[in-house]
Amino acid sequence: MGPTFAQQLKNRLELDLPGDTSHRIMMPSLISGERIRFANSKKPRDGAVLILFYEKDGQLRFPLIQRPQYNGPHGGQISLPGGKWEEGDQDLFHTALREAEEEIGIIADKTSIIGSLSSFSVVASNHQVLPVIGYYPEVPKYIPDQIEVDEVVDVALDDLMDETNLKRTEIVVGNNVRLDSPYFDLGNKVVWGATAGMLSELKHIVLELRYEQF
Repeated sequence: MGPTFAQQLKNRLELDLPGDTSHRIMMPSLISGERIRFANSKKPRDGAVLILFYEKDGQLRFPLIQRPQYNGPHGGQISLPGGKWEEGDQDLFHTALREAEEEIGIIADKTSIIGSLSSFSVVASNHQVLPVIGYYPEVPKYIPDQIEVDEVVDVALDDLMDETNLKRTEIVVGNNVRLDSPYFDLGNKVVWGATAGMLSELKHIVLELRYEQF
């Protein structure tokens, strides 16, 4: 990530962000056409995820992870590395770095923080998640956590920006609930839901910066 783009991105993240406008583009709906509605009585827990840029062969890339199959709202899904805020975390930036270090083995102290996207409400698991953007000065040597991570999926930023990788499919969740969902086809994986919503905002911000460069 050249210093010009990194600084442009940092400056842009300090301004008003597209937020819900970008998130809604990737929102699934029931096959019937209705919106999905959740009701959470408890206050959501804070969490953070990390979009970790690094350069390889002249490309900006970042890692996603595939969660193992388990009996929960995000079992088997593709997500960004991250997790819940814990006591002892200085802030949510620290949460994102700590969790990424635990889950995929990156060295938190080597990571430069660029900024963050809009906080995202993950209603299925009742979390309020801050997507943190960082830069890693070398190609990461991943050490996936054997319990929390089935696979690390490396993604090129250019693939996220490619409109042909924005698709739709039917997804079945929970007790045979059928969804019509937009998704990003990244690394031959279906990236949908909250992760897709966060990446949608990133995509729109990067598009803005690219238009400004010409």
